[in-house]
Amino acid sequence: MRGYGRLMHRIGADRLFGSPVARYVILALAAIGLVIAALTLLASVMVEDWSQRDIDLRSRLVFRSIRDQVATAMTARPEIDLVPVFERITEDERILALGFCTEPGQLRYATKAFPKAVTCDSVKRDKSSAFATVTDSGRRIHISSFPITGGVSTGHLLVLHDLAFIEERASEARLYTVLALVGVTAGLGLLGTAIVLTLMRAWSRSIRGALVEVQQGNATGPPQRSNFPLNREVHAALSELRMERRFAYGIHIEWSPRTLHRVLVEELPRAQVMVVSNREPYIHNHSGNGIALQIPASGLVAALEPVMRACGGTWIAHGSGSADRDTVDATDRVRVPPADPAYLLRRVWLSEQEQNGYYYGLANEGLWPLCHIAFVRPIFREEDWTQYRRVNERFADVVVREASCDDPVVLVQDYHFALLPRMIRDRLPKATIITFWHIPWPNAETFGICPWRREIIDGLLGSSILGFHTQFHCNNFIEAADRFMESRIDREHASITFGGQETLIRPYPISIEWPPAALAQQAPVRDCRDAVRRRFDLPSDMRIAIGIERFDYTKGILDRIRAVDDLLTRHPEWVGRFVLIQAAAPTRSKLGPYSALQAEAEQLVSKVNARHGRDGFEPVRLVVRHHEPTEVFELFRASDMCVVSSLHDGMNLVAKEFVAARDDEQGVLMLSSFAGASRELSEALIVNPYDTHGMAEAFLQALRMSVAEQRDRMRLMRELVRERNVYRWAAQMLLDAARLRQRQRITSANATGIDRISPLPVAPGERKTA
Repeated sequence: MRGYGRLMHRIGADRLFGSPVARYVILALAAIGLVIAALTLLASVMVEDWSQRDIDLRSRLVFRSIRDQVATAMTARPEIDLVPVFERITEDERILALGFCTEPGQLRYATKAFPKAVTCDSVKRDKSSAFATVTDSGRRIHISSFPITGGVSTGHLLVLHDLAFIEERASEARLYTVLALVGVTAGLGLLGTAIVLTLMRAWSRSIRGALVEVQQGNATGPPQRSNFPLNREVHAALSELRMERRFAYGIHIEWSPRTLHRVLVEELPRAQVMVVSNREPYIHNHSGNGIALQIPASGLVAALEPVMRACGGTWIAHGSGSADRDTVDATDRVRVPPADPAYLLRRVWLSEQEQNGYYYGLANEGLWPLCHIAFVRPIFREEDWTQYRRVNERFADVVVREASCDDPVVLVQDYHFALLPRMIRDRLPKATIITFWHIPWPNAETFGICPWRREIIDGLLGSSILGFHTQFHCNNFIEAADRFMESRIDREHASITFGGQETLIRPYPISIEWPPAALAQQAPVRDCRDAVRRRFDLPSDMRIAIGIERFDYTKGILDRIRAVDDLLTRHPEWVGRFVLIQAAAPTRSKLGPYSALQAEAEQLVSKVNARHGRDGFEPVRLVVRHHEPTEVFELFRASDMCVVSSLHDGMNLVAKEFVAARDDEQGVLMLSSFAGASRELSEALIVNPYDTHGMAEAFLQALRMSVAEQRDRMRLMRELVRERNVYRWAAQMLLDAARLRQRQRITSANATGIDRISPLPVAPGERKTA
């Protein structure tokens, strides 16, 4: 049971039974030994100190009891013999000997046991009592000297004690101390062991039972609660294990709408899910035949639409189609997809003035070039910012009206709604807000160009979780918050605390559905290739490269056309044998850089075709129109290579769609190193779009690549895209959302003192930054 071992590690059982235990036991024993040694030494010192005071007290008592007798003997004529008196006193087993020294230092009276090593000069003689210790034949002797005056004569009484009994007493004290401490330690150890074994036995039963449930796939809902406190920790760990098991063994478990729905039921039971984006997944337009349905060419829509079909809920978006108002109900809602409704599309209507300021102005003339660093100057206008803020407030109000509970899960999408998370947080404090930023996030110095940088970062920090495509973009955002906001940064756990609320910063590489819905309607690769060749009037031996983008200056369309020009110039043998079909969907044509890009591309294509065309053949075919997903996949399957030459891209799903389309395991992907997808699809030919000659050489390498090498590269990329599909992407975010909601429940329970559960571990390491 591999999962059992991983679970035991996650919940800390390896610390009890694994290799770290030996170190902990050794350290514990060493600590106990040090404590015992310290207490034994303390006991010994205390015994010796007490015994020394006892000797001093006894000596004074002896002195006081015979002082008068000695003084009388000093003045008597003839002198009184004091030796018998001294001998009787030394019958006390602890008094070794008594003696009397005259003022000149003569030992006049002494008992038989008086040591020869002791003399009248062994201790200082003065008008007060004195003490000294001498050694005689290895025996330590304590000497107490007391002055006695008899008439005009003076002398000193010496009281000698053998210190051997002190050593015996100290040894006994040390022995008894050690025995007592060992006994107490053993008793506590046995008691603790019994408690631990009892808890672990119950814990193990709970783990095994729950793990069997997970392995058999019978967990269809949240774990059952138990009166056993550790069960709550076990089930919390199992929730994480269920997801990570799928992530770790995704090659064996297909991520699909069904498994994503199952995750939603298990991890977020009864949660309302809402998506907020500018672009809607389905657009209704008036046409000559009535109302036509259009699916926009958008990576965001391609990623999120399958997720919503799996999860249900409500998608809130700007209604931009000419027939959108004619297809909604009285509450501006319509159920989609039309053929098999699975969720609600709630449309929000914007005036032309709002759209010009919010969408074309601040979002696409300001934030888009700022974040993509594509050498187009960002434009910031105060009136655009006013509209941007107003539209974000409109969407926040719609989110509140659509919420059926006070704690929905809200997925806010992209740079159009940087202020929205904070606005939702103010209106729905308990909501779990996951914001995903679909474009790159620049470094802090570049982002500092924006006049409203603090407001935008503040808005995003209203999120519970803020996601980017790559760790690099996460790092850039953290640096921007560190630089411009008074926040607390926890770099170890990638979180930012601002205004008392923590926001997790996480990389979530976005992906596509697997298998793509458009692939189900595709003919075999050979038939697709024949159809495309007939459409473009191409010979049967023509090698085809495909480029599919929106007409955007960040996509590197001009750069790939220049690379084709360089290829045909340096390798004229490919003239008439190679063609680039560039499909480009018009977008944001109101904006100058976009219309200028299209005009420049058309002029460049004309020059390249004039330079390398022959007999009516054109090496570059520019098709400026929207292509439906089925058309896109037909082009993918018909091509020999796909070119993605983005100057800067958060991810770029075209690269993953091309890989998914090639179930024949053929074709070559040329991928810009400045696209987030290059971090995952490393088997592609990675190119620098700014290096025209380098891209031309990559074209040549792709044209010459063997079938076997194409298959090896494509298999690895297809395996990755299949495993890390969009359902897995969504599951990662939903799992993190579930953990946050669980933490909030735990915090709330601890605050009220009801149903106490150990809080989720949050290691220290935060620092406050300005």
